Amino acid sequence: MIRATEIAFSAYPVTDMARAREFYEGILGLKPTYLVGEPGGMQWTEYDIGSGTLSIGVAPGWKPSSDGCCAALEVEEFDAAIQHLKDRQVRFKMDPFPTPVCRMAFIYDPDGNVLCIHKRNSHPH
Repeated sequence: MIRATEIAFSAYPVTDMARAREFYEGILGLKPTYLVGEPGGMQWTEYDIGSGTLSIGVAPGWKPSSDGCCAALEVEEFDAAIQHLKDRQVRFKMDPFPTPVCRMAFIYDPDGNVLCIHKRNSHPH
């Protein structure tokens, strides 16, 4: 039996690394922790977030899609994050909505991949 201990990373395919990094770093405020590759070839960028890693990459045959898995980015201030995205004309797939355990919204990156902006509800212990 396989005993997974954590999710090592989640990755999104992108078509233009410079444009994607502008979005992930400039708009989402992520800091790159690993970069490899050159324009015109395979490229990979990693962003360590808490104990996990979100990656973006350019590789032959790896195509962006809004139909695949979705990374949920936990934010400190949900309303401020949503306003920041709207101020920068980021496209929303689903506007903010509450659930019994959180608030979330779904956005598109420049290649059409979907990301979730997420804030867990506080629960008294």
